[in-house]
Amino acid sequence: MAAQRLSRVSAKKVVTPMTITRERKQELIGEYKNSDGDTGSPEVQIAILTTRINNLTEHMRSHKKDYACRRGLLALVSRRRRLLDYLRKIDPQRYLDIIGKLGIRK
Repeated sequence: MAAQRLSRVSAKKVVTPMTITRERKQELIGEYKNSDGDTGSPEVQIAILTTRINNLTEHMRSHKKDYACRRGLLALVSRRRRLLDYLRKIDPQRYLDIIGKLGIRK
C-alpha cells in the first residue's frame, strides 16, 4: 500500500536537475571554447553559468519558497553579470557574440 502511494507521488513530480552533468559541461566547453585546452575563458564560464541559472529558474517555478536556492540563483546571476561586464570591457565583439549565442539579452 505504501509503495503504491509512493509511486503515485513520484509519478506526479517533475524532476529538474539543479546541477549540470559532467557530459553536459564538456559539451558546453567544446561549443564555447576559443582554443584547444580552453576551459576557463569568460565565454565558457558564462555558458556554464547560464545553463545552471536556467536549471535553477525551472526549479524555482515549482518551489517558490525555496529561499536558499533563490539566494544561490542570485549569486550565480551576479557572477555571470560580472563576467559579462568584463568581457564587454575587454572585447565588445566577443560580448555581442556570446549574448547572441546564448540569447540572454533582448
